[in-house]
Amino acid sequence: MEIKQHILDAAKEWLTPIFDATTQEEVQALITNSPKELEESFYKSLEFGTGGMRGTMGPGDNKINKYTLGKSTQGLADYLHTSFPNQSLKAVIAYDCRHNSDTLAKVVADVFSANGVEVYLFSSLRPTPELSFAVKHLGCQCGIVLTASHNPPEYNGYKVYWQDGGQIVPPEDVEIINVIENLKYNQIKFDANESLIHYIDKDVDQAFIDSTVANASFDTPAAAKDDLKIVFTSLHGTSITVTPQTLAQAGYKNVSIVEEQAVPNGDFPTVESPNPEEPEALKMATALANKINADIVIGTDPDCDRLGVAVRNNEGQMTLLNGNQSMILMTAFLLEKWKKAGKLDGKQFVASTIVSTPMIMELATAYGVEYKSGLTGFKWIAKMVKDFPESKFIGGGEESFGFMVGDAVRDKDAVASTLLICEVAAQAKAKGSSAYKELLQHYVDFGFYKEHLISLTKKGLDGLAEINQMMVNLRENPIKEINGQRVVMVEDYKASTAKNLLTGEVETLVLPKADVLIYYTEDGSKICARPSGTEPKIKFYISVNTELESVDKYAETDAYLNEKIQNIITGMQLN
Repeated sequence: MEIKQHILDAAKEWLTPIFDATTQEEVQALITNSPKELEESFYKSLEFGTGGMRGTMGPGDNKINKYTLGKSTQGLADYLHTSFPNQSLKAVIAYDCRHNSDTLAKVVADVFSANGVEVYLFSSLRPTPELSFAVKHLGCQCGIVLTASHNPPEYNGYKVYWQDGGQIVPPEDVEIINVIENLKYNQIKFDANESLIHYIDKDVDQAFIDSTVANASFDTPAAAKDDLKIVFTSLHGTSITVTPQTLAQAGYKNVSIVEEQAVPNGDFPTVESPNPEEPEALKMATALANKINADIVIGTDPDCDRLGVAVRNNEGQMTLLNGNQSMILMTAFLLEKWKKAGKLDGKQFVASTIVSTPMIMELATAYGVEYKSGLTGFKWIAKMVKDFPESKFIGGGEESFGFMVGDAVRDKDAVASTLLICEVAAQAKAKGSSAYKELLQHYVDFGFYKEHLISLTKKGLDGLAEINQMMVNLRENPIKEINGQRVVMVEDYKASTAKNLLTGEVETLVLPKADVLIYYTEDGSKICARPSGTEPKIKFYISVNTELESVDKYAETDAYLNEKIQNIITGMQLN
């Protein structure tokens, strides 16, 4: 394979004394022996997507390593000095269980301190939501967490949080990226000022746990807590550091931990993928639940911002809820608690994303609460909290198993969500119901919405081109009919347009531009196409709905909606 000149030029920069000897040797080996891998390492620079900067580890502009992270941190430090002149600058840094996360976190701390930024560095791995909490708790201008969520072991990543505790959003994100892109690697200051680096742990842990218990507890009687049998797994990740302690402090004593998965390990040895969206990831937990007859299974991803939940269905079998279903349960519970407390006065809102279930909007409407919708990524929900200080955020989530309870943490938070779903389950059981039965009743009361996700993986440079072409085709040759139903509306978030195909009317979308297309059919079905911002995938989100007359009619109505989904998949050739 012939190496393209611009890739060779980029690689040769890494053979200069700016880079350490080991890095130079690794790059030279790629040039000599692995031209394809060299191309993957240098054909572009890592970009900030919906979840920050994420990629495989190794040498090169398109990899996670001390130099790409050092450059990002140098740019961020420069931006902080510009944005907060004459202020004492502070940053907090956390990291997860992944390979090199601890050493990369120290590199980030070194660069910050070399630029006069005071650093609070967690002494060992911690959940991402605790980092979000710590930004505000410690009065920092920014925070960094080293994580790649549920990606395979060869990945790592870098998320930037701003002083409100939320991830960076416009205009800061683009401004920071511009500063970073204008930097050269020889401008990175790696020589740490150790006097500016402070190690933190138990005090911040306790403040975070106290806040979580206060925020996600809703007067569940002690007897109900004792009666709820919980199985919890951290899937080799960070949640083991605070989640069991949070449940204990909240009064949940009947918690069984999957010990084989309790030790943090970046290889994730007991699962194919540490992704709580996948039933296989919770296999050991559900097996333990069946052994001890537990009521609920909860598993969190490696950085503990998302959770998977399994509950017993009406036949007594453990059933994994999808992200939309767990979000429905938690949102409905919060709305009912706020209503009973007399706290709903028209100045509250719940939030979700454009690819999540429309049922959240139905719930909000039924309770007279405003519903806000944002682009994919919790940074947009956090931005709503910041942008509308006159409105109180009750809670909200997204289909990808993330939920946020109140505004103490400005990101999806599996610690608070774990406690909240236990509150839901405990109170349901205490009244002779169950979390599953509560979900079915919500379908009767608010409409039966059913969602399905198709995720197509397209790796590398060729895969990226294929994904881009798929979106071009969907835009230039819009689908007119899906499953025998006319498409009545197409929303193109890249063009910021919503076109009514029946009348030809075009409205302007107010959300920021994004590479997302949504088709709506005349029977209320919704199909969204979106390339992932953090993985080499294109995702199709399908939502269908109908009325559910009674809980007894659930099975046949569910089968009807399943058939509808399969017809859409076949019709759009997504098999």
